[in-house]
Amino acid sequence: MQGIRIGVGVADAGNSPLDDLVAQVVAAEEAGFHSVWIPNIFGMDAMTLCALAGVKTSRIELATAVVPTYSRHPMYCAQQAASTQAACEGRFVLGLGPSHKIVIEDMLGLSYAKPARHVREYVSIVGALLEKGEIQFEGETYQVKGRLAVACGKPPPLLIGALGPLMRKIAGSLCDGTITWMTGPRTLGEEVGPGIRAAAEAAGRAAPRIVAGVPVVLTDDADGARETAAQSFAMYGMLPSYRAMMDAEGVEGPGALTLAGDEKTIEEGIRRYAEAGVTDFNAAIFPHGPDRKAAVERTHALIGELARQ
Repeated sequence: MQGIRIGVGVADAGNSPLDDLVAQVVAAEEAGFHSVWIPNIFGMDAMTLCALAGVKTSRIELATAVVPTYSRHPMYCAQQAASTQAACEGRFVLGLGPSHKIVIEDMLGLSYAKPARHVREYVSIVGALLEKGEIQFEGETYQVKGRLAVACGKPPPLLIGALGPLMRKIAGSLCDGTITWMTGPRTLGEEVGPGIRAAAEAAGRAAPRIVAGVPVVLTDDADGARETAAQSFAMYGMLPSYRAMMDAEGVEGPGALTLAGDEKTIEEGIRRYAEAGVTDFNAAIFPHGPDRKAAVERTHALIGELARQ
């Protein structure tokens, strides 16, 4: 489809066998997708999976969506990212994000204070290490002096989850763009995208990538599928950053942001994101209906076809 690169999310429900996850990436490449977007929640480590899948593929871009920042030091994040880029032979994209207070404070026992300042310092360190191989950084949160020596060719693109105004400035001025989730085309077109592009232009950087992660299923039961999505993705409607994006879009919850319906509905839905300035579409295919596996396979085939156009 012209005007937008179409990728697919890797589905890891937790305890998924490694071979099955790598097979998803191989299947995405064979289907013609431009990219795969690998979550880093409580299942497989996303960069490890990118590296392993990278040696089994030759064309498809492999991206993390997204690796939490608070829980790993930026120097060792950069080291792993460079190593993953080497395994992927230059096809890796490092997606980072601060995660959420409920995870960082309530689960890990770390402070989630001033996440924008934390991310600004974090990506400054990671970016310098990936581009130059060394860093001397004195910030309020981090003081880092060190070197890396990883033969990975060009540094991977660096994207962050950037929904609020401060994060949009960081995404444009210090990174190569943003990875979003549960954000609608109006909000991306009128708020998120313009903010990031303005920051990139002011910093003299190239036009940023705007990635939209969206639940998708091909079905003749669109209303039922949206209800399934509302239940399956309910937790995202309660996390403050995503809740703010749904409120900005004027929708009640994840079900309303879901692309569900026939082939025409899904194609038109993806085109709306392209028209909103989205550069990359991340199809989060989910099962619905009496034959859940078949629904996923049909949706995968349709969106793969759109990616090849």
